[in-house]
Amino acid sequence: MARWWRPELGLAVVVLGLGVLVVIGTLDVSAAASQLGIGPRFFPMLVGGAMVLIGLFYVADVIRGGHGDPEESEDVDVEAPTDWRSVGLVSGIFLAFTALLNVLGWIIGASLLFFGLSLALGAEHKARTAVISVVVGLATYLLFVKGLGVSLPGGLLAGVI
Repeated sequence: MARWWRPELGLAVVVLGLGVLVVIGTLDVSAAASQLGIGPRFFPMLVGGAMVLIGLFYVADVIRGGHGDPEESEDVDVEAPTDWRSVGLVSGIFLAFTALLNVLGWIIGASLLFFGLSLALGAEHKARTAVISVVVGLATYLLFVKGLGVSLPGGLLAGVI
């Protein structure tokens, strides 16, 4: 008897679920439409709807027996076991980032996120990694806040920047 639960089905359900969440979350958006008739709901609904459709087709494909092709890259061992330590570290770093973002602010939080992920995934030069992480955190903050007008949490640096 074939296993009914496979990683492909898990991914298909996640894509479907995320699509549903995007559509539901977009229903709360309210703002006037532009002169072209396209309002702030258009693209999120388009993306969410596409995710729902892709998720539905993916679930159907997996249930009918479809499966992902094994990785054929020369530097990947498909028989190697999952590195649960790295999975746990990356997950923990993302959870810590989301929990501390409003307290620390984007620049500090994102810098710690990038630094932690780099170390968890094998960066060897800690000083260089720290500098690059701060530059990327600051650059993304300036790009989004100053360049695009998006509001990101200032946190501990709220009065400074």
